[in-house]
Parts: sequence; structure tokens; C-alpha cells
Amino acid sequence: MSDLIRRGFTAADDAAGSDLARAVARQVEARAGVATQPAPVERSSRRRRLWELPRNVFCPVLGTCLTIDRLRRLTVAVLPDCAAADDYELHCRAIAESARRSELSERLQRELDARFERALRQARAIKGTAALVAHWRQACAGSEVAAALWVTLTHPDCDAALEEQVQRDIHMLQHQAGVGVRADVQRLDALQRENGTLGRELAAAQQRTTQMLAEKSAQIERQQAELVRLRARLITCDTTVDELRAQVAQLEEASPALRSRQAMARQIEQQQARIRELEMRLQDSRRQLQAQRPAERGEAMRPAPVSVPDTPVTAAQAAEIAVEDLRDKAVLCVGGRTASVPVYRQLVEVRGARFLHHDGGEEDAAGQLDAHLAAADLVICQAGCISHNAYWRVKDHCRRTGKQCVFVERPSASGLVRGLEQASSAAAAAQVPPN
Repeated sequence: MSDLIRRGFTAADDAAGSDLARAVARQVEARAGVATQPAPVERSSRRRRLWELPRNVFCPVLGTCLTIDRLRRLTVAVLPDCAAADDYELHCRAIAESARRSELSERLQRELDARFERALRQARAIKGTAALVAHWRQACAGSEVAAALWVTLTHPDCDAALEEQVQRDIHMLQHQAGVGVRADVQRLDALQRENGTLGRELAAAQQRTTQMLAEKSAQIERQQAELVRLRARLITCDTTVDELRAQVAQLEEASPALRSRQAMARQIEQQQARIRELEMRLQDSRRQLQAQRPAERGEAMRPAPVSVPDTPVTAAQAAEIAVEDLRDKAVLCVGGRTASVPVYRQLVEVRGARFLHHDGGEEDAAGQLDAHLAAADLVICQAGCISHNAYWRVKDHCRRTGKQCVFVERPSASGLVRGLEQASSAAAAAQVPPN
């Protein structure tokens, strides 16, 4: 039975070059009690070549020491008909070619020597089978198993027992590697799924980020355009302001009294508004007076009293002192108590005149006095309660313009009445022709 098994595996080995079948056959023979005779190994001081190794080590050497891609390139370069073969067929063809010295086996020898040149140099110091076994065991515990496999099998001190041990260790390492590969494949599948999920999330995040960047870029462009527009507008405004300042400076140089004239123009506008208001009130008073005049015409012809109290007068009392000399004239009262201004106004307006008032510099601006003086036809100056500046300004204006001016020392309603009477008498005397 052992011979039958041996012949069966030998035929399979010759056909496919499977070293695994030879190893299984040897294990079966060992269990059946058949003594296995190892092939005699010639001992020499030089390293063994690939084709000099036992046939059953070609499979682990080529499968462990070379990648399938590199093995395919080397094999196809020598055997072009292997280009369409799968990985297993290519592996078996390379094993069959390695059993004899050929172009492919020599290329494989040079490739392995070049790949593990450093390990081969270090192995030159190993002397004896025991040292080589220790070196192999130490390499199995590390990561340089492929280099140690090629160094050990080609070393001059490698015997059949060590070859058997190396094959066993490689066989178990391949099992462990297969288990690890399956676990790695499972982890790789999980990582690929996770990577796919993360890739989709990353793509979505990148899309959102790209959209946000586009929106921000558009917003920044709009803001920059607006900033440019505002800067241009600011430059235009600054230019306009500079031009206006230059024009103002030119006008001020051409007219040194321009500011004072502007102030006077504003005062005149204010006085004109005041005059319009007073004219409206005067018209109202005239209408009231015309309504009361038919009933009080007899009393209106009586002579005016010598003095008038500082209290508001009635329409009947005002009618008694009314004369036609001041009708449609503007009477300016300078000074006087503020509380008596309504009384002054009534005394003047019942005579048909327009009332103007200035406090003489106490409250009203002194600059407004010139506008009042220019608009007045008659000036009554209550000298006892005005400033010196206002006094001299009134006196100088009346002297220059020839306007009638009556000075009253004590501010009172009776003094105002006397002033009006004095002005009326002077006006009447001026109208009487000389004899």
C-alpha cells in the first residue's frame, strides 16, 4: 500500500511539480512504518544552487521568497506560453523548471541572491549545523522568514533533518498566515465598508463646503464692489467739500464782511417774520376797533389823560388818546419792563401804528436793534432801562437818518403816552406852515 501511495504521489509530482504531495507521501510512509531514505547530500564549502536543492523545497521557496507578480514576470520572460496561465499553473511550471539547470532556474537563482544579498553576507559567519538551526529558529520568531528560508536551505551545513524541520515550520507558518489573511480580509472588508461610508460623508461635506465657499466668495465680491462704490462716492464727496471750501474762502476774501452780512440777513428775515405777525395782529385789532368805534365815537374825542397807569388799558381808554398822526407808521419802543410790553403794544396799536419792541440789550441780541431801527418810523427810547451801547446806537441812528426820537427817562405806560403825544405834537408842528 505504501508503494502504491508513493507511486501515485510520485506521478502527481512529476506532472504538476507539487512538493506538497511529496511531503504528504513521506508523512504517510512514516506513519505506516516504512523507513524513508533521505537523498544523499553532498557536503561542500560552497552554497547550493536552486536546482541542487531537493524537489520538495521548491514549492515553499518559490511561494515564500518571491511574489507572484515577480515570479510571473521572470517566468513569462523565459516561457512566453505561460502568459495566459493562472497563478497555480504558473507556480507549478516554475517548480518543474527549477528541478534542472535551465535559463529560468538561473534567473530565479540570481533574483533570490540579489533579493537576499544582505542576509547571505551575514550568513557567511555561520559555521556548523547547530549554529544554522539556531539561526533558523531565531528567524522564525522574527519577520525575515523568507530571507532565512533561502539562507538556510542553500547553506553548505544544511542537512536533511534541518530541511525537514524547515518544511514543517514553513507549512505551519503558511497555515497561520492563511488564518491571518482571512482575518485581515474580514477586517479589510469592514474597513472598506467604513471607508465607503466615510467617503460618501466626506463627499457630502466637501460639497457643502464648496457651496459655502462659493456663497462666501460671491458675498465677498459683492461687499468689495460695494466698498469700491462707497470709496468712490466718498472721494467725490471729499472733492465737492474741498471745492465748496475753496469757493467759500474765495468769497470771504472777496467780501470780508460777508459773515456779518449773513448774520444781518438772518436777523432781517426774523424781523420780517415778526413784522408779518404783528401786521396780522394789527389788522385784527383794527377790525375790533372799527366794530367798537360807532358806539364810543363821542368819548373818543375827549382829551387824553395826563398820565396812564402801568396796567392794561381798555379799548375805551385807548380810543380817547387815539390820533391820526401815527396811523400806518411803525413805532419802535426801546427798553421798558417786560411785563409792560403788552400795555405798550395796546397804546401804540390803538393809535393805528405798528408796534416794535427791543429790550435795549438786556435779553434781545444787540445786533437785532439795527434791523428794528431801520424798520421804525418813530423811536421812543426809555433811557432809564437800556444799556449804554443801545442808547448810543439809537441816538446815532436817529441823528444820521433824521428819524424822530423821543427819550423817556422812566419806563412806564404814562411815559410812553407822553412820548407819543410829544411825537404827535412835533409832527403837527412840522406840518403847520410858518406865517
